[in-house]
Amino acid sequence: MNWFWNSKYRVRSIARNILFGAAVSVALSGCVTDMALDDLSSSAPQVSNKMLAEMSKKGMKPESPVLVRIFKQESELEIWKIDRTGRYALLKTYPMCRWSGKLGPKMKDGDRQAPEGFYHVSTGMLNPKSQYYVSFNLGYPNKLESALGYTGEALMVHGACSSSGCYALTDQGVGEIYSIVAKALSSGQGRFQVQAYPFRMTAENMALHKSDENMPFWRTLKEGYDAFEITRQQPKVSVCGRRYMFNTEFEGGEPRDPLAQCPAVSNPPDPQLMVEIEVERKRVDAAIADGSSSTVSAYVDGGMHTSFRSLLKKDGADKLAARISGIKYPVSRPDAALADPFKAMVKRPSAAVVSESASSE
Repeated sequence: MNWFWNSKYRVRSIARNILFGAAVSVALSGCVTDMALDDLSSSAPQVSNKMLAEMSKKGMKPESPVLVRIFKQESELEIWKIDRTGRYALLKTYPMCRWSGKLGPKMKDGDRQAPEGFYHVSTGMLNPKSQYYVSFNLGYPNKLESALGYTGEALMVHGACSSSGCYALTDQGVGEIYSIVAKALSSGQGRFQVQAYPFRMTAENMALHKSDENMPFWRTLKEGYDAFEITRQQPKVSVCGRRYMFNTEFEGGEPRDPLAQCPAVSNPPDPQLMVEIEVERKRVDAAIADGSSSTVSAYVDGGMHTSFRSLLKKDGADKLAARISGIKYPVSRPDAALADPFKAMVKRPSAAVVSESASSE
């Protein structure tokens, strides 16, 4: 596994992250209206010529594997694909119109919580005839969540701006995402990984939420987040000891009981990877020790990307619903969506945020 450690692929510099975030911010400003509803058909969406050109420009093939990352606080969904280097690279970031609940994992049916954790989506979990245009099932509860007694079903990524535990995008956005993941699955990828996080898991963001009861769980999620950030390879996810374990081989194969103590390790993660993760853990510890936490304000129900919140303020819920979905499904709890619970949060410089002036053009 020493190939992880070509210096070209070591942890990205702060300067590069800031430039990347700025580029994403600019790109997102056009995502709300980059396709017309007239472009959508009743059949399962196919990868557009425009997206094929974008993939080619980034050294990706339509059939190459995909990976999805979701961030609640930022209300963003990322699509990553393997490029010519053999590692994952970011293809596109999509603003989410609505998610419900609050930061933290989903634990029971009816709690309106959108899930957090590691999931794997296969072809049978795609729904080309969803009541919300098209969708795919995240696979909640996963093996760990089921063992912990968490309940709920049909937690989806779908179109329309309505959520009761799902992640909702525009019909255009979810149609494009659907076409990309469906192509990868039909081309030989058995399943793709979805990593669902409460926020972009920087040390600064961890410190802002240091008083949250979910911090121990989030520290575990961050191990997987960091493994991907460092290597740009999909982390291998196992479950034992009531938690996720990453990039670890166990004697006797995969652990059978997620609640039992982890079996003996036969092949641990790459030592240099663990060094990098430990460096980041200490960075989080230092940020938590030095920083103050932020209070989430006006926490009514879930979140909405700032670009959609701007449109909701400007046009109202009915016009927003008609603008982003052919079925004109009502925006869920629009008053709660307007009450941005994270407006008091100190945003990291590289956070991808769309200005209201840009999103309302």
